[in-house]
Amino acid sequence: MSEETKAPGTQPEQAEAPKAETAAQSQPEAAPETSAQAEPAAPAQGASQQEAPKQDDKKAEAKPKKDWFGGKTAKELEAAKAKLEASEKKADDLRNQLLRTAAEYDNFRKRSAREADRKFNDGVSHAITQILGILDTLDMAANAACTDENYKKGVMMTLDKAAKALDTLHVTEIEALGKPFDPNYMNAVQQVPPAEGQESGSVVQVFQKGYMIGDKVIRHATVVVAE
Repeated sequence: MSEETKAPGTQPEQAEAPKAETAAQSQPEAAPETSAQAEPAAPAQGASQQEAPKQDDKKAEAKPKKDWFGGKTAKELEAAKAKLEASEKKADDLRNQLLRTAAEYDNFRKRSAREADRKFNDGVSHAITQILGILDTLDMAANAACTDENYKKGVMMTLDKAAKALDTLHVTEIEALGKPFDPNYMNAVQQVPPAEGQESGSVVQVFQKGYMIGDKVIRHATVVVAE
């Protein structure tokens, strides 16, 4: 009775053994399925690796090609070159304008100086014209015969001071006596036969002295000319 009762108890253990065997048999069969599924996955990875360079190429094409020169592209270099040329042209224009302004100022300065000299000479000429009659009278007194030496000496001293004053004002006497007659500086009031040693057309006598300031004649010399 006891052995029979134990025998049925062992049957479940024997029944479980085939289940373990079937589980062991089922496991090897699952492995090929996973390997079969892994094999087709390899091409998918390769395809993705092939597609990645294509995308990189597209990105590289999308980016502007750079001609590196100090980190600048060719377009930026052209823009910088154009800007530099414009700046150089502007600098040339300003330099030319400065040169023209300097030349105009120099011409203005010279013209102003000439005008100032002309106005000064005109004023001096007007003043000298007013006193030339006095100088003519003193000159005649100095050349007149006089027994009073002190009187004659005083007249000569006055004429010397007048000559110094005229020289300070750049007023000069026109040299006429013995010179060829020049209508630009002299007025002939008489012609006389030439004396011995005198040349025809030369001034043989001065009736009235002439004066000039610079190149401007204040008064023409009044002279007598040899025929």
